[in-house]
Amino acid sequence: MVMSLDNLRGFALATSSSAFIGSSFVIKKIGLKKAGDVGVRAGSGGYSYLYEPLWWIGMVTMILDEVANFAAYAFAPAILVTPLGALSIIFSAVLAHFILNERLHMFGVVGCALCVVGSVDIVLHAPMERKIDSVSEIWQLATEPGFIVYSCLVVALALVLMFWVVHHTEQRKMLAYVAICSLFGSLTVISVKAVANALKLSFNGVNQFVYIQTCDYMLFSVAELFKQGCRMDVLWTTILT
Repeated sequence: MVMSLDNLRGFALATSSSAFIGSSFVIKKIGLKKAGDVGVRAGSGGYSYLYEPLWWIGMVTMILDEVANFAAYAFAPAILVTPLGALSIIFSAVLAHFILNERLHMFGVVGCALCVVGSVDIVLHAPMERKIDSVSEIWQLATEPGFIVYSCLVVALALVLMFWVVHHTEQRKMLAYVAICSLFGSLTVISVKAVANALKLSFNGVNQFVYIQTCDYMLFSVAELFKQGCRMDVLWTTILT
């Protein structure tokens, strides 16, 4: 399949950012561990990690990497950009294995390989992106009955996992945490895509920040970044990635 120029740009941006994103997970994890040694852990509701320089270095690194990811979403469809995040698994898993002593066993290696193969298959068959003229158009699509029902089901299931499954299993079931990450992530992708399109259109002279929906998408994306910090404190880096 021959990709369009915009798809190629998105592919290059997403691929180049994966290595740095994987590294930032490890840096932030080290910062969270150091902060947990001297204060209340983030997973227990603490905020001592905000005083840890390593956590901020990891956060700044991730923000810089996400700029490239945002740009990728502006050029290419989400179905092309999102699977390329699987490449960061390789970098984070290897670094976590050697630096954090989060041992990667044979099944982990096979899982990483299968994840990459699946991502490549999706990338090779990525469709052309539908042209979006404004953020309000994305909002109209997001408020269609089908997506509203899906969003409600995602939030309801995530709340059940957070307030019932996790507490009744004494935080031993990693699958619950992974499911929570994935469920909220499916909604976060929409927000990231909307913000990326808003920036692209604004740079092209069509100001999208006059729409209140742009601010809503930005707030949702930022909230997900902070929530990720709490999940990272109780999960291995390899599992979270």
